[in-house]
Amino acid sequence: MARTLTVSAQQPGAFPSIADALEVAEDGAVISIEPGVYAESLRLSGRRLTLTAREPGTVTVDATGHGAPGVSCTGGEVTLSGLVVAAGDYPAVHAARCELRIDGCELRAGYAAGASVTDGSRLRATGLKVTKGQYGIVVDDSGGILDQCEVRGVSDDGIIVRLGADPTIRNSTVADCGYRGVYVYQAARPVLERCDISGTGDAGISVALQSAPTIAECWVHDTRGVGIAFGRGCTGLVDGCRIEQTAAPAIRLDEGAAPVVREPAEPGGAAPVAGAKVGDGAVRQDAEKMDTLLAELDSMIGLPGVKAEVRALIDELQVNEWRRDAGLAVGAASHHLIFTGAPGTGKTTVARVYGQLLKALGVLPNGQFREVSRRDLVGQYIGHTAEKTTSVFEEALGGVLFIDEAYTLSRAGGANADFGQEAIDTLVKLMEDHRDRVAVIVAGYTHEMSDFLDANSGLASRFAKTLEFENYTADQLVMIVDRIARNDDYLLADGLDDGLLEWFGQVERDRNFGNAREARKLLEGMRKAQSGRLRALGRRPTRDDLRTLTLDDLLAATS
Repeated sequence: MARTLTVSAQQPGAFPSIADALEVAEDGAVISIEPGVYAESLRLSGRRLTLTAREPGTVTVDATGHGAPGVSCTGGEVTLSGLVVAAGDYPAVHAARCELRIDGCELRAGYAAGASVTDGSRLRATGLKVTKGQYGIVVDDSGGILDQCEVRGVSDDGIIVRLGADPTIRNSTVADCGYRGVYVYQAARPVLERCDISGTGDAGISVALQSAPTIAECWVHDTRGVGIAFGRGCTGLVDGCRIEQTAAPAIRLDEGAAPVVREPAEPGGAAPVAGAKVGDGAVRQDAEKMDTLLAELDSMIGLPGVKAEVRALIDELQVNEWRRDAGLAVGAASHHLIFTGAPGTGKTTVARVYGQLLKALGVLPNGQFREVSRRDLVGQYIGHTAEKTTSVFEEALGGVLFIDEAYTLSRAGGANADFGQEAIDTLVKLMEDHRDRVAVIVAGYTHEMSDFLDANSGLASRFAKTLEFENYTADQLVMIVDRIARNDDYLLADGLDDGLLEWFGQVERDRNFGNAREARKLLEGMRKAQSGRLRALGRRPTRDDLRTLTLDDLLAATS
């Protein structure tokens, strides 16, 4: 059990300063601090500790006269809870190579950042407020999640993300900053979701130097500069954002910038759901939409194993979100899946529903579905494949990338045989770099997909699960024909069900059997046969005649 050490300037038997408690604290200890101002600069190296205010907001760690950060963490795992941390011309909190959690803290700095997170650190901040400083939060070569955070009134940039950093910043507010609201540069890849950015002296969001952010459902408004600016060589995704009362244009793309911009929200009306006041820190989820999508999945004919697997995945993701909101550890989760089985078994339909479920869960910013094959990924000359694959991948960010017949990428043949391998190698890296921002689903025949996974040593480990899509039974194929017919305003005459069952029961089920595609193909043949039969009646057919398919139509279509 973790030992708790009490810090108080007045309480007998307590440690008079935080530094005194740190000297004797063992790994895992909790340092509980009584209300007061503690004029200290705290340095933690390789420590695993929790510093918490006995009453949130009543404890100030004031390092303004110490010429150092208020709290400096190098290595280790540190949690700061309910504290006010102030510093002069140094960051209020600085972390390097550290697992840092900040809950409900307020940070103030002079000519420095409120929080500076560097050198591969992982930051998880909930309810963090930066109310004074040159910069608000700087994330440098690091990652993590910032949820329901606020940066207000800093003299320069509100949030800076740079040097390949890839944090997720969601449900947060950046307001009244002297320069830019969010500055993304030096190949950074952050995700901004449902953020409210306003009152900036320049652009709301500025992207530069080969960066590729995902900006989803954000509200950028009342800025002196443009809403969002992308510099030369930058890519990424802007999806469902509302931009209003900014300088023109709302989104500026410099020459050579190539982000995907889709679904702009209409300006005006009620304030969108964005910013630190969204909720209690939980990801915004659409329970009604989830129920609708799961009902749609259940309504599909057959596939009991696939339905169970998808439900299990969704249940796990839901529980993980609840654990995050409760401050519990959650392991890294992959949304990537392998679909194996014969064609026409519903793989594409299930992939679309899965993407929409991830959106409804708040796991991915949108449920956009991008279906591709080998020709969309493989180029015609050295270097072209990596470029094409990366471009397609970035277009799918925030949703689902569905690669049909993925095993063709690992097949040698022709002048571009090695280019398929280049596409696989590129995908492996992109899937790892963006595992929280996209769901990649690869599909194909069972045996061939096994060979595909052997094409790169790291490929199989990128996928969370393999779902096997079994061939439909004859009874299920009859149900599929009946459902398609009814959707197209046709009816099956009495006795036709038995004829269809007999036909599907004796048809050869080789590897080229198309399952639902065969059902649709047969129905099309029956429609053509019906057309010829009705034309030969010698009279205008009745409404029932036009709607009804008969056993004669089946016999004509299969003869």
